[in-house]
Amino acid sequence: MPGWIHRHGRWLALAAVAAAGASWLHSRADVGKKDKPDVVAAAEPVAAAAKAALSVQTVKPQSGQWPMVISANGAIAAWQEAVIGAELAGLRLSEIQVNVGDKVSRGQVLATLQQDSVQADLNNARAALQEADALMTEARANADRARSLHGSGALSTQDTQRALTAEQTAKARLDSAKSQVASQELRMRQTRIVASDEGVISSRLATAGAVVQPGQELFRLIRQSRLEWRAEVPSADLLRVKPGMVAWATPPGGTPVQGKVRMVAPTVDAATRNGLVYVDLPASALGAGARAGMFASGRLEIGQSQGLTLPQTAVLLRDGFSYVFKVSDKGVVTQLKVSVGRRVGDRVEILQGLDANANVVASGVGFLTDGDSVRIVKGSQS
Repeated sequence: MPGWIHRHGRWLALAAVAAAGASWLHSRADVGKKDKPDVVAAAEPVAAAAKAALSVQTVKPQSGQWPMVISANGAIAAWQEAVIGAELAGLRLSEIQVNVGDKVSRGQVLATLQQDSVQADLNNARAALQEADALMTEARANADRARSLHGSGALSTQDTQRALTAEQTAKARLDSAKSQVASQELRMRQTRIVASDEGVISSRLATAGAVVQPGQELFRLIRQSRLEWRAEVPSADLLRVKPGMVAWATPPGGTPVQGKVRMVAPTVDAATRNGLVYVDLPASALGAGARAGMFASGRLEIGQSQGLTLPQTAVLLRDGFSYVFKVSDKGVVTQLKVSVGRRVGDRVEILQGLDANANVVASGVGFLTDGDSVRIVKGSQS
């Protein structure tokens, strides 16, 4: 009997636990049903809330005269480079007075040669001149006396002729001596190597103590410090380039330098089909960073044309194409694909795809997509 009571009590306890669990699950199900409408009711206002509009400023395209340019690249070179050398042979350089980069004036001494031998030759020539002058004085006196006694019978005809001939011979010797002095004085001046023009020394091969030869290059001089830009232009554009047009060359790491077209080459390179346009650069180009031998980029201004422009901030570059966002009266933006052209300062030329009276978003276009609603604020750009 006690064993039966014990087993019966355990079954009663298990039944009570099962009943309690069923009651708890039923109560949780009721709670879930009661809470579900509340969640839906809370989500409905969020879904119904209006999407916030982006505040933007608008701008209209502007029409104006824009320069027509041809982009070009080319080398910067010396306008004219003079080679300065020695005119005498067998003399040593005694002194070098300039170096590469020095500015010189016409006639300035660049170097000097040893003058000892030339000075000795000049002294000999001057002594020979004095001797010839003395002989000329004597011969002239004898000739004058012979002419005064002619016809008196005091001198024979032969003696008279001899005196006149001696005068002419002395005169010729005097002239020769004068020429020798002039020649030696010229050689003395040639011992001073001078600049043939004003400009900048671009190369120096002269070394003190070296023996020079006639025509040997000692210095190179950029005449008048002038450089030129040899712009390479496609042959199709050469006919539009005329002498006198304004051009701009930008040396690497320097500032743009304004020049003027001097001439257009009469030939075209057979390999590249490009022609050279020679642009004179001012002397100030050296201060702007231009150097002979540099490769510079630039442009040639060939005229002006009418153009429709927008600020560059209004144009979006996406997937290799340019877009603007036109704003309707209801504040909805429409994405328009446009073709762009020249760029000057902070403005870009619009070639196709946009009406001249359209209102477009002025900036912040990277945050917009087609069909977005925007709110136009005051202070619209123009």
